[in-house]
Amino acid sequence: MKTEITLRDPDAVYEALIDAHLGLSGEQSRLLDAQLILLLVNQVGDDATVAACIHAARKGVGMPPPQ
Repeated sequence: MKTEITLRDPDAVYEALIDAHLGLSGEQSRLLDAQLILLLVNQVGDDATVAACIHAARKGVGMPPPQ
């Protein structure tokens, strides 16, 4: 699992993520996030890497992995 930033322009990517939510309701934003996550997980294409990312994300918000 990569933990260092590998994007050429991370600020532009962040801005594109924020802009993607403009004009959306809360529910539409959650659906957009879910759709984006599924598309990116498919791009990763490795179950173990995805699981490690889920674990790291939960740890990052102070939660243990689900049992």
